[in-house]
Amino acid sequence: MRCLVTGATGYIGGRLAPRLMAAGHDVRALSRSAARLRDVPWAPRAEVVEGDLADPVSLGAALEGVDVAYFLVHSLGQRDFERRDRQAAQNFARAAYQKKVRRIVYLGGPEPPASEKPSAHLRSRAEVGRILLASGVPTAVLRAPVIIGSGSASFEMLRYLTERLPVMVTPRWVRNRIQPIAVRDVLRYLVAAAELPSEVNRGFDIGGPDVLTYAEMMQRYARVAGLRRRVIVPLRPLSPWLSAHWVGGITPVPNAIARPLVGSLIHEAVAHEHDIDSYEKEPPLGFDEAVRLALGKIRDAEVETRWSNASGGDADAEPLASDPDWSGGTIYTDVRCREVHAPVDALWRIIEGVGGDNGWYSFPLAWSVRGWLDRLVGGVGLRRGRRDRHRLYVGEALDWWRVEEIKPGELLRLRAEMKVPGRAWLEMSATPGPDGTSVYRQRALFVPRGLAGHAYWASVVPFHGIVFSGMARNIARGAEATPRRG
Repeated sequence: MRCLVTGATGYIGGRLAPRLMAAGHDVRALSRSAARLRDVPWAPRAEVVEGDLADPVSLGAALEGVDVAYFLVHSLGQRDFERRDRQAAQNFARAAYQKKVRRIVYLGGPEPPASEKPSAHLRSRAEVGRILLASGVPTAVLRAPVIIGSGSASFEMLRYLTERLPVMVTPRWVRNRIQPIAVRDVLRYLVAAAELPSEVNRGFDIGGPDVLTYAEMMQRYARVAGLRRRVIVPLRPLSPWLSAHWVGGITPVPNAIARPLVGSLIHEAVAHEHDIDSYEKEPPLGFDEAVRLALGKIRDAEVETRWSNASGGDADAEPLASDPDWSGGTIYTDVRCREVHAPVDALWRIIEGVGGDNGWYSFPLAWSVRGWLDRLVGGVGLRRGRRDRHRLYVGEALDWWRVEEIKPGELLRLRAEMKVPGRAWLEMSATPGPDGTSVYRQRALFVPRGLAGHAYWASVVPFHGIVFSGMARNIARGAEATPRRG
């Protein structure tokens, strides 16, 4: 069958597409920017199309000739995400019906008991499911609780809370029951849903075999990871709002995403039925095995996708830093060049390896403080890290940056996603020099927005001499030391 995968640059969509192809299906991947899938390993085998769920015209073109359409997008972390997701689902349902799509598959969240007031996150997920079920196209809604897998936001929360806090005072929701599921089982159910009988138009609860409290999940994680048993003291006064800030302060997940996720954890998430098992017989993995597999992927640097892959807002439509003449206004730049007594490939290895655990080669305290300040105002901060220690591709998150362009061996361009009154980029390039040397060029650009933007640049300029010059100097030294380490 021909399958349309929306959210192909996201955590689930980026893993589902190659598995659909492995199952013998043709995949059409939808993204607002085709360039963001340029370097993804499976993209050459798929048909990549540009479109936006907010644009019915592009959506109709993407659904032309499609048998099964996967709705895997959500606006979590963005303002007014409920309205955005509602409009996207309505557009998708209407276009799928008009194009005679045979089936819609949607990955949603658990439905809390009718007696409880649902969180905004779960309320929105349930509303999207109802819209798609009423589309006139047979729809399968898979309701998943906490997903355990390398790179998932839920797993990152669990991992960092457990590893960083041997003793913790926790919110009362850590006593709520959850039925976590391994990401490979979620993907297996999604692939199987493409071949459900045409009369199936309903929701399915999916979950693993273990029903645990969040506190038990942390203890079981600690045991699998070889950590000591954690001391957990639940405290009633910690509200969901305070809990989100607590999670945002300890884990890489920013408050904008932690808030809706924590809001969902105040409800128990246990499967009320297992009807999906009548169509997909293979039993799901247990919690301990799912954690063990996820940690193995992280250890071996084989994380396929991460929660930070997806970018929000209109970031894909922003102009390139290399063509700034669009603005007609002020553009501030900071340019540094250095001769490097090392071949260009040695320099490139240092450039492509920046960020994450490798750091930024200059004034770590300043970078850390700037990251914390960004977290305090609701930004992503400096702790998203990187998916792979050595390799990058377009569209990936890298700490508070997004990889906007990469030309292996030549250029790395990063676009800032921190909270600043303007738009910012950082470019690093390597070019061959005479007699086996190379030249490192570093360019920071900032397009201010209003008076606040100009004031911001003026406030950080005094630090550039330390941060950016030190960064250029240390990257050059790192490249020069590489052949000697050999």
